[in-house]
Amino acid sequence: MIKAQIIRRGIRDQNILAAMGEVPREDFVGPDFAAYAYEDRALPIAESQTISQPYIVAVMLDAAQLTRDDRVLEVGAGSGYSAAILSRLVAEVFAIERHASLTKTAKERCQALGYHNIRFRTGDGTKGWPEAAPFDAILVAAAAPASPASLKQQLTLGGRLIIPLGENPEQRLIRLTRREGSKFDQDDLGGVNFVPLIGTEGWPEAEPGRHKA
Repeated sequence: MIKAQIIRRGIRDQNILAAMGEVPREDFVGPDFAAYAYEDRALPIAESQTISQPYIVAVMLDAAQLTRDDRVLEVGAGSGYSAAILSRLVAEVFAIERHASLTKTAKERCQALGYHNIRFRTGDGTKGWPEAAPFDAILVAAAAPASPASLKQQLTLGGRLIIPLGENPEQRLIRLTRREGSKFDQDDLGGVNFVPLIGTEGWPEAEPGRHKA
């Protein structure tokens, strides 16, 4: 997976490659999909959500420009796979997921694997985790109609928000870097395909056709 899908496409950060080599992706998918865990594609998990394609996980991690001392918020914890990789790269991970069943499973998986610097919560990820803020980086694993103001305000100065924006087939992966106050630099990292970000500052719950990318 690392050689064929990630290094071949230009990801060279040795810390990211080592972390992705350490975390067993098959432990984060259901038994029916374990045989496909290392294929170059997203896979379905419970609650009509997905575990992201390995390359996209690597792209988001690389774009976040992480350091060992960082405190990172992940919005849309899903299976817990990205949170597990983050735990090998940074000091603290705060992972929020709107489905309680996914939160419970992700927490149990990460604890069983010995990843103890992750805190999980069930809630509206579009509002972030105010009492734990500010964060050096925020990674959002679902596509929003616009960058949630709450997430932007929970970044440190110099903090990076990595978030997919838009609807399929026009989603773009965006990096916002906070410079001062409400000023942000923006980088377009390319086209992506994510499930929708549901919440107060995302898409409404009941919109048909937006619940699976």
